[in-house]
Amino acid sequence: MWDGVNRLRDMMKTVGLKKEKGCSWIEIKNKVHMLLAGDSSHPMMAAITEKLKHLTMEMRRLGFAPSTDYVLHDVEEQEKDDILSVHSEKLAVALGLISTSHGTPLQVIKNLRICGDCHEAMKFISSFERREIYVRDTNRFHHFKDGKCSCADYW
Repeated sequence: MWDGVNRLRDMMKTVGLKKEKGCSWIEIKNKVHMLLAGDSSHPMMAAITEKLKHLTMEMRRLGFAPSTDYVLHDVEEQEKDDILSVHSEKLAVALGLISTSHGTPLQVIKNLRICGDCHEAMKFISSFERREIYVRDTNRFHHFKDGKCSCADYW
């Protein structure tokens, strides 16, 4: 149905509608950091990207496979994987992990609903990083701890 998707996107452009970009906020040491999906302007982006690489390798080692069904673009699988890897909540959690001491809970606020891939990733990260991660999205609070979410995967 990619033809229909492309027609709809063209119609949206014609009338000036834009899809809201994923955005997450995390407070670290009394400073709020805003991270946009796919954005590389944060001053710590090199360290964030490096941490995400390590997180991805560890998640895959533990059996995580990206859920590319959540990427609604007609692109190759590798590009879908790349798109998922820079979702704003993943960027925020990576920043939190490198900027806070071990064991400190991370609290992220997101402007959109968390996607299934990020939800699974947060469960894995909370388990092997031994961190509690709270994500507030547009629908609910998610409390990730020891590889589980408080929503019991009903999100």
